[in-house]
Amino acid sequence: MKYDAHHYPSASRRMVTFGSRGMVATSQALGSQVGMQILQQGGNAVDAAIAVAAALTVVEPTSNGLGSDAFAIVWINGKLHGLNASGPAPRAATIEAIRAQGHERIPDHGLLPVTVPGAPAAWVALSERFGKLSFVDLLAPAIAIAESGFPVSPVVSQLWEEAFADYRRYDDDVFKPWFATFAPKDRAPRPGELWTAPDHASTLRAIAESHGRAFYQGELAERIDAFMREHGGLLRREDLAAFQPEWVDPISTRYRGHDIWELPPNGSGLIALQALGILERLGKEGRDPVETLHRRIEATKLAYIDGKRYITERDAMQPSVEQLLADDYLLARAGLIGEQALDPRHGNPIKGGTVYLATADGDGNMVSFIQSNYMGFGSGVVIPGTGISLQNRGCSFSLDPEHANVLAPGKRTYHTIIPGFITRDDEAVGPFGVMGGYMQPQGHVQMVTAMLEDRLNPQAALDLPRWKWTEGRTVEVEPHFPDHLAQALARRGHRIVKTTHSTGFGRGQIILRDSSSGVLCGGTEPRSDSAVLPW
Repeated sequence: MKYDAHHYPSASRRMVTFGSRGMVATSQALGSQVGMQILQQGGNAVDAAIAVAAALTVVEPTSNGLGSDAFAIVWINGKLHGLNASGPAPRAATIEAIRAQGHERIPDHGLLPVTVPGAPAAWVALSERFGKLSFVDLLAPAIAIAESGFPVSPVVSQLWEEAFADYRRYDDDVFKPWFATFAPKDRAPRPGELWTAPDHASTLRAIAESHGRAFYQGELAERIDAFMREHGGLLRREDLAAFQPEWVDPISTRYRGHDIWELPPNGSGLIALQALGILERLGKEGRDPVETLHRRIEATKLAYIDGKRYITERDAMQPSVEQLLADDYLLARAGLIGEQALDPRHGNPIKGGTVYLATADGDGNMVSFIQSNYMGFGSGVVIPGTGISLQNRGCSFSLDPEHANVLAPGKRTYHTIIPGFITRDDEAVGPFGVMGGYMQPQGHVQMVTAMLEDRLNPQAALDLPRWKWTEGRTVEVEPHFPDHLAQALARRGHRIVKTTHSTGFGRGQIILRDSSSGVLCGGTEPRSDSAVLPW
């Protein structure tokens, strides 16, 4: 693939990065250094991804942790593999149990939205199937950082401060371990302040030495169980012991001569594929930037409204993934897009958050990996003495028995975190991803269209001002989004809301590989403390 680095020169804030023997792109410079260290020790792209994922739980606890879920797309030995390590609802999590505690919806924070963490099991599964180095060696850099400490980066400090203010709203003993663990000075750490996490280091060491068994079957599982029982939570040791990540076949759509890959539901990657499929059926874009933006926004809205209506566990979905990606259905959805903004409605094709990282090695192996606690630190529940901050993915479940994503024991909820991957002619082009809750499928659409339609290099694609559909005809745009484009979109019926900051527009990483030369081309997020390191 060839890109025009000067096609949108006003967007670029840093130069694109090239390498040949390996590359690591993450939201934290220390995380990227860990990945490069593993590659230079003889590890492959999978080893680097695992080591980075563990390190990011230490250096960016505002986005992920030891209680996270994870998903991965792995290109290795010429084949694509998918891993779904999102944990299910506890066996005791029923609609009746939630309503018995006085709730008409699952709360965002506290014990009730906690589901089984999947990230540690993802690390183990990836290592056992594809890794070269020992699992203990892969977690060693994260342990060392947690023990010796690191200076907190600026964006992380800001997010930490926001979480501190958020959790102070709760006058509940359940949240006291969070403050003891993450705010022992009764405040968030400041930028550049040295932060150590000895409990986190001990837990990582236990996970490393037991290959994850301590977390799901041993002492750590017992401590999680005991805290839940003491405070009225639903997660039990039996839920942890029963968990296994699932290897899945990625799903794809065709866009501009490339295959765009996502993981199947319960993740929301299907939304990105639907939007790109609609755009593909609208045909080649012209030179009018307003028409281009309008079409991309409308396609994303139509796909998102379908996703919010239908996505849940794949086996429970009706309509199916295949029906939602069918050519005739995508053509029909494309036919709804006109000159003016739609108030989108879901279709019916039935007939009759987060940290994202990308790694690549010199052998052509590449990994697209994402893990998240959701809503920053997650539930606000921390298991005392362990550094384990538990996610709150369960708040995405519905208590409406008629809803596709209705809560059920052992069920996995609709998931916002999605890794992406591009191939062409059965060869890897590379991993891409955008973290940030409901921004993620929209970010995928914007990254792919920028690279494959606008011919931007990865860094220029990440630098572009972003938009985010929220509901109806409302579209939020970043502060530096061009005024003339915003005004033109408003004339087409879009309700454009220009924000005062960029924190809600996602943070991405991209690594692409030239199939003829093997040269790697990477971009990293300008909206975070990120770094892409080449070798």
